[in-house]
Amino acid sequence: MKKSMIWLSSLLLFGALTLFTSCDDDDDDTMEGPQDIVTFAQNSDDYTILAEAVEATNLDGVLSGTGPYTVFAPDNDAFQALLDSNPDWNALEDIPTETLTAVLTNHVLGGERGSADLVDGYYTTLSVTPFDDAVTSLYVNLDNGVTLNGGPQVVAADVEVDNGVIHGIDAVIGLPTVVTFATSNPALSTLVAALTRDDLSTDFVATLNGDGPFTVFAPTNMAFQNLLDSNDDWNTLDDIPAETLEAVLLYHVTDAGNVRSGALMDDMNVNTLAGESLTVDLSGSAPVIEGGSSSAEVVLADIQGVNGVVHVIDEVLLP
Repeated sequence: MKKSMIWLSSLLLFGALTLFTSCDDDDDDTMEGPQDIVTFAQNSDDYTILAEAVEATNLDGVLSGTGPYTVFAPDNDAFQALLDSNPDWNALEDIPTETLTAVLTNHVLGGERGSADLVDGYYTTLSVTPFDDAVTSLYVNLDNGVTLNGGPQVVAADVEVDNGVIHGIDAVIGLPTVVTFATSNPALSTLVAALTRDDLSTDFVATLNGDGPFTVFAPTNMAFQNLLDSNDDWNTLDDIPAETLEAVLLYHVTDAGNVRSGALMDDMNVNTLAGESLTVDLSGSAPVIEGGSSSAEVVLADIQGVNGVVHVIDEVLLP
């Protein structure tokens, strides 16, 4: 009888422990529960500063909404590096709200794109520029992992949340200028080499990082190769006289405004920094830019920065 009582007590105790453990598991599930982008950042170890920034800019309502969104999320170290980059910034509160909002939305894409969905190319962010409804572009390069605008890299991909996907990155993505898009795209590396040749009298990098707004017609590497092939004395960029190269580069830039493809008109004249104008031809399926005795087709339009827009063209324009 005594053994039976001991056995019964043990059975009841086991049942109570099992019930208690089961309740604990249910509580854990409730705590983990459904998570949106904001909730994930708030409950993480690595993205709490991002959560604070989102709340400070009142973006938490957007990023906890239906979405879906793709967020390239800078970790806490990345945000600390951003603060350290400016002697006037000791805390998030020191960053102007307008600036912080623009930076944060520059990390967000509409729609859900896992790492397997990303391809080399330009994506549209949610970061509004001063130019009507135009938003910034983001260049993704997959040559060595996932690199964004030539700098920050994805270090923690494919964190699924209820309203999209999060990719952790190791640095804050700066607001892009027209220079950003030239330097980050390998297909424009010859253009960058030309712009940065040290014997030119114009500091193109400093100029094109200025306020603008600029519209840049950016020749591809193949376009520059075609230019070199057109002259038997030119095997590399260094063979082109500095004065000639500088005139050619100035001919590809206008500071007349942020002219997106939708604003181009047939026979429109575009004044350039070279002091000579280009003409737009819209008679074909893609815009053609005519200048001097040369012409080039726009093969990729509306790459938007905060100080202007870039249109990639397939030939070098000659004054």
